[in-house]
Amino acid sequence: MITKTTFTVTVNPKIPARLSRMEELANNLWYSWDRETRTLFSRIDPRLWEAVGHNPKAFLKRVDESLLYKAASEQTFLSSYNSVLSAYDAYHAEPLRYDHIEGFSSPDRIAYFCFEFGFHESLPVYSGGLGILAGDHCKAASDLCLPFVAVGLLYRQGYFFQTIDGQGNQHAIYTDSDFEVLPVEPALHDDGSEVHVQVALPGRKVMVKVWRAIIGHVNLYLLDTDLPENPENDRLITHQLYGGDKKMRIEQEIILGMGGVCALQEMGIKPTVWHSNEGHAAFMMLERARNLVRQGLDFASAVEAVAVNTVFTTHTAVPAGHDHFSKAMMHDYFAVFCHDLKISWEEFMVMGHMPGSDDFNMTALAAHMSRTLNGVSKIHGDVSARICRDLWPQIEPEENPLTYITNGVHVPTFLAQEWSDLFDRYLGYEWRNKMCDNEFWSLVDTIPDHLFWSMRQTLKSQMFYGIRARLTEQNRRNRGSEAHLDRLLKLVDPINPSALVLGFARRFATYKRATLLFENLDWLRKILLDPERPVLLVFAGKAHPADIPGQDFIRRINQVSRLPEFEGRILLVEGYDMRLARRLVAGVDVWLNNPIYPLEASGTSGMKAGINGTINLSVLDGWWEEGYDGKNGWAVKPVSDDTDAALRDKDESQSFYEILQDQVIPMYYRRGKFGYSTEWVKMAKYSMTSLLPRYNATRMVNEYIKKFYARAHAQGAHYAKDNFANAKNVSAWKAKVSAAWGGVSLQRLDTPSKRIDFGNILNFKVATKLNGLQPDDVVVELLICRQYKNIRLNSFKHFRFDFVEMSKTQEHLFELNYVPELCGMQEYYLRMYPYHPLLTHPLEMGMMVWV
Repeated sequence: MITKTTFTVTVNPKIPARLSRMEELANNLWYSWDRETRTLFSRIDPRLWEAVGHNPKAFLKRVDESLLYKAASEQTFLSSYNSVLSAYDAYHAEPLRYDHIEGFSSPDRIAYFCFEFGFHESLPVYSGGLGILAGDHCKAASDLCLPFVAVGLLYRQGYFFQTIDGQGNQHAIYTDSDFEVLPVEPALHDDGSEVHVQVALPGRKVMVKVWRAIIGHVNLYLLDTDLPENPENDRLITHQLYGGDKKMRIEQEIILGMGGVCALQEMGIKPTVWHSNEGHAAFMMLERARNLVRQGLDFASAVEAVAVNTVFTTHTAVPAGHDHFSKAMMHDYFAVFCHDLKISWEEFMVMGHMPGSDDFNMTALAAHMSRTLNGVSKIHGDVSARICRDLWPQIEPEENPLTYITNGVHVPTFLAQEWSDLFDRYLGYEWRNKMCDNEFWSLVDTIPDHLFWSMRQTLKSQMFYGIRARLTEQNRRNRGSEAHLDRLLKLVDPINPSALVLGFARRFATYKRATLLFENLDWLRKILLDPERPVLLVFAGKAHPADIPGQDFIRRINQVSRLPEFEGRILLVEGYDMRLARRLVAGVDVWLNNPIYPLEASGTSGMKAGINGTINLSVLDGWWEEGYDGKNGWAVKPVSDDTDAALRDKDESQSFYEILQDQVIPMYYRRGKFGYSTEWVKMAKYSMTSLLPRYNATRMVNEYIKKFYARAHAQGAHYAKDNFANAKNVSAWKAKVSAAWGGVSLQRLDTPSKRIDFGNILNFKVATKLNGLQPDDVVVELLICRQYKNIRLNSFKHFRFDFVEMSKTQEHLFELNYVPELCGMQEYYLRMYPYHPLLTHPLEMGMMVWV
């Protein structure tokens, strides 16, 4: 046997002087939404561009130097290069805008913490929807020139690459990223030295290196523990996204939250608004509180000072989805930390207490230490308010501080380039600055129907080329025959993309019910197998490696797709990633979404489809309950919550079958003399017109600015002034109210009137026992709305009582004279709650007494 040693050497090409800024373009994730920049790289060597996974930095380290010099000598390439640089420079020449938020000025920043970020497949530090949403948030912040920084973790293994074998088994392939070819660079001090910070873990300190990724105007700082000075176990903390056990998870969250705060401090960045996107980063709030305690504040005052300028967004629709850690684990990691906060262990554990559990809950911690909280759609906001209702025990969920801002998607990233070009022609170049203008987007109707249809077919054709390539490789690796591949691809015809294509692509979580359309295979056969009206059903998506039921969905789809009658009618495409997602949302005709109501927090893939003229067919859950208006797609109304699961799936799958059979397929194939359905084009246009201006990330970030960031900044400044005088004031007041509230009561003194004439006065009198509180410590309130047959006809209106006097029995008397504004039966309530003018949310203490 011959033994030999393999040696390797990497030869980096020299970049010609005329193309010297290619490196700058490769190191700014602006390219993740500027297709012209990506096209520039691909033109030099298309095969290498594919081989490196569309990673510009990796491309420049591997491309043949002669090809670079050839490109530098070609006038057409140089013209494109200069055009890209002109757009790049114009974008980056825009200064940061501090006028978005009153009182904002340099060096104020919004700091956005998240466990994962999805910008582009070339920076694999994301797994799915949470990361893509975080990436879109940063991109929109950059477009708005918002003073904004982001903080995350730099994983060697972001998320796995998926293959699917012939039996439908998912195989997760993890590969370590080479940071040399990622669009990141070490964060540096002014003197050129690298930024490192230390984070304390039980019995040791972990060294953390800070990396920087540039996203237009936004800097993302990524933390990395894979350093020689750390022991092996600590080097692995940031190794894998969502990997390892509970110990790994808590250490990752400590590095993200506490290490993130330390990193910003080390770089001299002093945010005045802090945003935790999910509970993974909530330890950030504790670290900030510790810093304030070190400055001399007591812990309660520090909590108030931290909470008022902290925004917390939850994306989870089930209680089990919120991170939680056992008492024993928390004691291992935070017993010493309590001394820094100058509180007892019991007081510390209260911060993460969720009633009904002894574990330390990260959502509870985030709720206790933030004053602005939201879900990511209207339904999800309601669901989250109910999940967290025990954090505000005397407040009805619909009134507690947890509200919502519906997600949006970054249009320049997910809108197909072909649409951008067509919009330039028919809408004018200003469409990019009219992202949220509903009236403007009615101009989509000016695009000729035949051109709109042709564009849709072009995008479908491009998608077919991508699907064919992936299925060919899938078939080759699984040792399938050429004859079998031909059967699979019989409808995937880029030359004649006439078949109706239904797409389902997302994470294979159980609540998303990927196999719902397989409830009745006989009915599905009738839908898919009509030779005159062919229908293709395309599936793609990953299941978490630990999610066995999710992987069972993949096996089931594979099983059904291999039935002889469904071969070539149902396709399962492996390797779901951002690139394939962009192809699918733009290329399929109908986007399917069939979650179990109300477990879809938002569901942004349907938004991406809608802005590309793809029509949604979805259960009315998440964003679609808000987006659907009866004309811009199709909707399945969820059955009652208390319905048996099997019956629910049967009933809702039947609704899908009926809509597909009676509405979708006939409309698509009702083609006129020009070869397309005018009805279909009309709905597709309206889908784009109605959804793009409402569900884009620019609208979303603007909403965060107006509803949350501006208020958080103002409150933070107000609480911090005069050595945190207001933070101390509010914390002392809350302690007083908490001590007294158990002895507070409210009693009605007047005799209720059953019927009065319109225009007459209702006089309300109540007596209160305030147990040492003062009248201005509370609000006594009337809630009233119109009612008919136990149905509320309008929202409650609120009217505040006036304090009158102290009674002889030492009760505080309040009175209200109210003239009803409407006729008919009125439903009303009398209540009292604590009040302080400095509170961010009037009911944030969660205390209420009712008559």
